[in-house]
Amino acid sequence: MNTKRVVIEDVKHPRDEELLEAAEILRAGGLVAFPTETVYGLGANALNEEAAKKIYAAKGRPSDNPLIAHISGENELRPLVSEIPEAGRKLMEAFWPGPLTIIFPKSEAVPYGTTGGLDTVAVRMPSDPVANRLIALAGVPVAAPSANTSGRPSPTTADHVWEDMNGKIEMILDGGPVGIGVESTIVDVTGEVPMLLRPGAITMEMLEELLGRVEMDPAITGPMSPDMHPKAPGMKYRHYAPKADMTLVEGETGAMAREICRLAGESLAAGKRTGIVCTEETKHLYPEELQREARFFSMGERSREETIAHNLYAVLREFDEVDVEQIFCEAFPDTELGQAIMNRLIKAAGHKIVKV
Repeated sequence: MNTKRVVIEDVKHPRDEELLEAAEILRAGGLVAFPTETVYGLGANALNEEAAKKIYAAKGRPSDNPLIAHISGENELRPLVSEIPEAGRKLMEAFWPGPLTIIFPKSEAVPYGTTGGLDTVAVRMPSDPVANRLIALAGVPVAAPSANTSGRPSPTTADHVWEDMNGKIEMILDGGPVGIGVESTIVDVTGEVPMLLRPGAITMEMLEELLGRVEMDPAITGPMSPDMHPKAPGMKYRHYAPKADMTLVEGETGAMAREICRLAGESLAAGKRTGIVCTEETKHLYPEELQREARFFSMGERSREETIAHNLYAVLREFDEVDVEQIFCEAFPDTELGQAIMNRLIKAAGHKIVKV
């Protein structure tokens, strides 16, 4: 299959003629990758079970891992759900369009192939102008997990999508680098108490301010039992992972840097190509000799967590490009946006954490 790449000239004001072919591909049951405000999504008609199967095949994604249906306006939600709980309505009013996915009881119109066999459906209304207008032109809800090979770091540029999806899908809409850099927050409103299933730019603090009590699914910080069925993407399987083995190191910044220096030194002495992830505030804590010997990347500024989120997946993919075998990464406080960052890093590391 030849994958066509279409560059959007003005991502804030996309022209319909740039998107019409992609919209027709979606209506016809094909696959289109497109930018959102979070990461690039791999889109298919959410109401077409065969199209959903193509997503799973292109990504190599387990079929019990649910997909998120994307809509362009609130009027498109009603056909997808059997009920809109009050918590869901409050979340929609506060955060849509934006980086929030809400899980509702599904309607009969949504096939189980889209929901991973669940009686619930995850729905999001993206604020990105390209994504929102594409969905409107397609005239169908668009199932769109991240546009990467399952398990790899999510794509934040069209080049990342091309690496993973060239030859597997019909089209990539190139809207340049995305803004946020981590996937949407996911909240389940089907129970008595809203449940946070995946942290993101809409933080736990923001949810609690709006809704009061919000519970957090244990899979956010710990591994999920193999026999459990995931309610949302990113819960059960290893996600966001580079090819190299990765270890997170938690602690006060000075102690954390010293432990990473020790571990990296042992790794280099064993002949392994070694990588280190630090931040602008901590890079001075690593000796220049170690910085020369190891692959060394700063992920951004601790004082501006949005820079960490924006660069996270790009840095992990850079390690893949230089063929690193072992990565040691600094941890972050798990409050506000740091919770989303740590959720991604913990899963990328396969829950391998050293505490100092």
